[in-house]
This record gives sequence, structure tokens and C-alpha cells, in this order.
Amino acid sequence: MEGYLWLILIVTLVAVLAGGSLLLLKPGRKAKPPVAPPEERPIPGAERPAARGAGEEGDGAATATLPRPIAPAEARPEIEIPPPSAGRMVRLRARLARSQSALGRGLLDLLSRDALDDEVWDEIEDLLITADVGVTPTQAMVEELRTRVKVLGTRTPEQVRSLLREQLLVLIGADMDRTLHVQPHGERPAVVLVVGVNGTGKTTTTGKLARVLVGDGRKVVLGAADTFRAAAADQLQTWGDRVGAEVVRGPEGGDPASIAFDAVSKGIAGKADTVIIDTAGRLHTKTGLMDELGKVKRVVEKKATVDEVLLVLDATTGQNGLTQARVFAEVVDVTGIALTKMDGTAKGGIVIAVQRELGVPVKLVGLGEGPDDLAPFDPEVFVDAILGD
Repeated sequence: MEGYLWLILIVTLVAVLAGGSLLLLKPGRKAKPPVAPPEERPIPGAERPAARGAGEEGDGAATATLPRPIAPAEARPEIEIPPPSAGRMVRLRARLARSQSALGRGLLDLLSRDALDDEVWDEIEDLLITADVGVTPTQAMVEELRTRVKVLGTRTPEQVRSLLREQLLVLIGADMDRTLHVQPHGERPAVVLVVGVNGTGKTTTTGKLARVLVGDGRKVVLGAADTFRAAAADQLQTWGDRVGAEVVRGPEGGDPASIAFDAVSKGIAGKADTVIIDTAGRLHTKTGLMDELGKVKRVVEKKATVDEVLLVLDATTGQNGLTQARVFAEVVDVTGIALTKMDGTAKGGIVIAVQRELGVPVKLVGLGEGPDDLAPFDPEVFVDAILGD
């Protein structure tokens, strides 16, 4: 009896299993669709990839593919269009007047007094000397003023101002040739060497000068020949990128003369108008400086003429800056001076003193920290800013 029950149980189990299989294999029965994944929420700002069109690569099936990550494009600096050089100093006159008007007001007040005795003339002399004019130019100016005042006798404020303006223009040298020689010579570009002690704003002045020339429509190549200061080449590269000027540079500690030569070669090949070369400003020994700058100039002159040697001086150093000026004037034939930081604590008389010391004109002045604050020096605008309206 027990064996009979086991047989019935086995037969029943087989029948159940067979019936389930028949149900699964029954024609027309559709399998349940796969459960769709939860809908993906769109990320704000993100775009869905475009659907594949006909003819594109793929397996033809409705297989979902993840979009490939897009590498961020390298940001290119936007090329700037600087303003032209004409009228720059006029536009910056107010800034210059703020730093220089104390000299003008002091002179006008003293010369407008009814009685000009020796004590007043001593005050005038002291005022000019403290303005960095220098002792010898000050004595010459005071002597001329005393003579003119005696001739005039009674003085109106307009006469005093006119007298001072005339004498200041004589001392500054309104008739000096301040032309920047940056015009190409046929197929060869003009070459400008920028020299000066590190810290005077030499590399910045090089970059700003490039902006001045680009603003005048010239094609410029920059040579980063200050290889002994790590940041100099990068700094110059930034200036060049902003105005689209090509920068020729070399390895840190490399040969400055070689880089200067390559910059001039690049300027010739690229039909540039002007090549500006930023040189090293180390002053460890005068002999080492002479050898280095002399070599740079000799090597450059194998390819082109050096048209300008601009000496960059920090105007705020006053009479102390004249020592630097003398050293560089002995090393290279300086043709012009760029005075930086004239908008700060600089005294206007430094223009007179440095020109008298070197016998070369101030051609450029830096009147602020902005990229377009370098301007061709205009003696009349300068004197009018000192004296005020």
C-alpha cells in the first residue's frame, strides 16, 4: 500500500512539470517586456547627444550608447586692439597733474609775491632741488628767472605762469628729437633693445611698447632675451598674446644673444615692422653687464641695425636712478629713456636731471599700471600738467 502511494505521488509530480512546460511553449504567448530603467533626470545645462543618422557607424540595433566625454577646448586669449600712440599723453594728463601739481603750485605762489627777496629765491631754489631737477639746472633756472622778473617789474598771474612755462620748457628741452625709430628698413625690421635694472619695469615697458606699436598698425616680434629671471619670458609671452605679437624665447639660463638673433631672424622671415628685445638687467658687475649687452648688440647687428636702445628708469628713485643711468650709458649707446611710475611719488624734475646727465631725450613715460598707460613724452603736455590750468 505504501509503495502504491509513492507511485501516485511521482506520476502527479511529472504531470505538473510537463504541464508547465507546455504552457511556456504555447504558440502566441508573448514574453513579458523587460522592466525599463527609471527615467534619467536631465542635468541642467547639459545637452543630449544628437541621434545617429543614416550611414553613421553602429550595429543597427537599438542599443543605448554613452556619449564620449568632450575634452575642454584650450582657451585662446582674445586679441586686443590697443589705442594709437597719438594723443595718449593728452588723455593721461589729469593723472600726471595729480602727482606733479605740487611743484607748479609752489613755484607760482612764490613768484607771485609782491616782494621777491633773497629768502624767497632760496625757497624757489629749494623747491626745484627737492623736485629732483638737480643743483646745476636749478641754479641756471633761478638765475634766468631773477633776470626776467627784474625786466618785467610788476607781474600778473598770467605773466608769472607764462614765464615759468617758458623756462621749464627750456630746461626740459622742447626742441629735442624724441622720435622713436621703429620704422622698418626695406625688408628688414627696426630693432629696439630695451635695457635697465630689474625692478624698474623693464619687461612691462617692453610689453607696453609692443601695444603702442600694434595700436599704430605695426607688426611686432618680441624677443625674451632676459633668460636669467624665470618669470620674464612668461610675462612677455602674456603681453605678446594679448596683442597678437609673436614671442621668441629660449630655455631658462640660455644664451641671450642667441635668442636676440633668433628674434631678429623671425622678424625678417615674418616681414615684421619692429623687433623689440627685452634684455637682462643684472648689475652684479659692470664688466659682466658690458660683456653681455655688448655681445647681444654685436650678434643682432649681424642680421639688422639696432635702431633704438631704450633705457628704462624708475622715476621714483630720483637722483639715485642717475647712477644706474650712467652705468648703462657706459655699456651701450643709449638713444632714449623710458621713465616709469611717473604717476606716483616721482618728482617731475627727474626728466630734466636724467636728460642732462645722459644727453639723450626722454622718449616714453609710464603714467600708470594699466596696459595702455605708456605714452610718447610730450614736453608741452608735461609742463602744462605741472603748472595746471
